[in-house]
Amino acid sequence: MCANLTKQTNFDAIIIGAGACGLMCAVQAGFLGKRTLILEKNDRAGAKILISGGGRCNYTNLYAGPQQFLSANPHFCRSALSQWTVDDTINFFETYGITGHEKTLGQLFPTTNKAKDIVEVFTNLCYDLEQPIWLNTTVISVEKVNHGFNVIYERKGKQSMIHTPKLVVASGGLPVQKLGASDLGLKVARNLGLKVVKPMPALVPLTITGKDQGWYERLSGNSIFCRVSNDRISFEENILFTHWGLSGPAILQISSYWKAGEVFSMDMLPGQDINELIAAERISEPRKTLLNLLASLYTRKFAEALGVMLPVQKNIASLTKSDMELIAEVIHDFKVKPAGDKGYDKAEVMRGGVDTDELSSKTLEAKSIPGLYFGGECVDVTGWLGGYNFQWAWACGFVIAQQI
Repeated sequence: MCANLTKQTNFDAIIIGAGACGLMCAVQAGFLGKRTLILEKNDRAGAKILISGGGRCNYTNLYAGPQQFLSANPHFCRSALSQWTVDDTINFFETYGITGHEKTLGQLFPTTNKAKDIVEVFTNLCYDLEQPIWLNTTVISVEKVNHGFNVIYERKGKQSMIHTPKLVVASGGLPVQKLGASDLGLKVARNLGLKVVKPMPALVPLTITGKDQGWYERLSGNSIFCRVSNDRISFEENILFTHWGLSGPAILQISSYWKAGEVFSMDMLPGQDINELIAAERISEPRKTLLNLLASLYTRKFAEALGVMLPVQKNIASLTKSDMELIAEVIHDFKVKPAGDKGYDKAEVMRGGVDTDELSSKTLEAKSIPGLYFGGECVDVTGWLGGYNFQWAWACGFVIAQQI
């Protein structure tokens, strides 16, 4: 039993987590004249927002829609994303002085390129709307009781309990433990009898071990534009070779669709046909070596590394039919079998989470536990890289605020 029992009757809801979902929920609730209290483990609000996009915060994506989200139920996110759209996000931030600029593929960043400006919008509004944020407050457990929930927490070295009629779990996922990431949301769900889809790292670099490791290490720092594909999806963006394997946007994207033991394919010259390029060189420069042709398409270092697999010292004119078939296979269908991934500390987000079968898609309320809501990363909805997960978090915060 807690040393102190704090009865708070003037809060309509308690929100666990001052991340994107929790902050939006508090602000939107404030607009509706409701009072919330945010409990945040960190010493500052929006810790993951502040480091996102290299400190610049890719706060939405112009093309965000249900098709860019993974879930055991791919239709679950439709309702929330339709209730709070990309235009709503853009208009919201513009109202408070944040205009966006598109970088690539619909990714929207503040024109100031400062993530702290995004966080300040929320912290200023929470202050103005009298929505307190208790920092350095660790939630230990949640109990379902009559007329609501008891939240046991530790603050300023003391353990206490607070009662709330409604509870919003917006505590994020497992990635980036140095920022206080934990499985609290999943524990709350399990302890209250809700199902959880197995969590795994997503948008995460992939590792290569064994006989091929040295080849990847040799190319560490090299980046090329690729189409990365498996039998479910493909992405065209840069990949980055590292001393432990592969990273870069295309790899992070495909990692969310990758399972241990699977092989995926890289087309390292998307939109072009290496055989057509070679045929053209046979006419114009037949004495050019394959190495020099490849060096005109990639870095010299990468072209030389391909010499492990290809006859790069041969003149273009000397290439045989079997050579051409091998070249096309390596360039357009390069097979990769990762050993694993870099884990939660290097992952952008978590896939899996509270099973969507347990929640109403319209309200995000637990079907079996009235007054309990889950939003953001701790739910089994995971977006692509590029602002999609923020759009989901903003939408969740808005939807839940309408209910509390």
